Amino acid sequence: MDESYQDYINRVARLTLPTACSMQLQTIQHSPKFVDGKVVSFPGYSVITPPSQEDTINQEFYIQVETIQQQLSQQLETGFFISLPATSFHLTLADLIWDESYRQIIAENPDFDRALQQEIAASFQQYKEFISGKNHPTWQLWGVIARPRAIMACLVPKDQESYDSVVQLRRCLYQNSGLIGLGIEQQYDLTAHITLGYFDRIPPGLNRDRLCIALSQINDRLLESELPVLNVKEAQLRKFEDMINYHRQPDWATVKFGV
Repeated sequence: MDESYQDYINRVARLTLPTACSMQLQTIQHSPKFVDGKVVSFPGYSVITPPSQEDTINQEFYIQVETIQQQLSQQLETGFFISLPATSFHLTLADLIWDESYRQIIAENPDFDRALQQEIAASFQQYKEFISGKNHPTWQLWGVIARPRAIMACLVPKDQESYDSVVQLRRCLYQNSGLIGLGIEQQYDLTAHITLGYFDRIPPGLNRDRLCIALSQINDRLLESELPVLNVKEAQLRKFEDMINYHRQPDWATVKFGV
């Protein structure tokens, strides 16, 4: 179950503090999603906003995210940080299933993909009743944070209605008995983010203090300016083969906000 609006704001704000950054950087690891700088197979499904290359509404937002990514990459050691292509940037609204869990379940249940798509459509239909007449969610870029295997730009809701809209979508998905029967369950609390890139090999002499300073400087500059805004106009079921390519079929379920 996701936390309250105020608890979310407080937690994410703490994640961008230099002390939190310094602690997280002590335990970073190589991401198995890449080997020697090359993306590897990591199949699964999630509910996301349209990837930036298809999201004509939020181009200005993604340009600013890409600028931050470039600023960061220029300060990191070669071969340590793998930047994702800006065309793949998106906001994950709900993780569903991935990697070995997905490989195992499709081996056991050849009908899994079709059943998943049907249950997502049912959840989306239920959710549409909740958002009828409501504005689309609006989220702001708050800062960059280090996670165990990646660096992310994290987001905060512009208001409580924006937060509640996303949390309710997640409830419609994770409390759907049909999805639960397929093995789908909530494994993470919501931390809204755009993944900038993943860690590859960790240099033995990595200067963690220098990296923490670089992240903190980016965060300071963000807070001194008007925070970039992501308008969440659509949620889509997407299948991914790896952490770069996300696709869908025209008949797969989708939710349009603010219509």
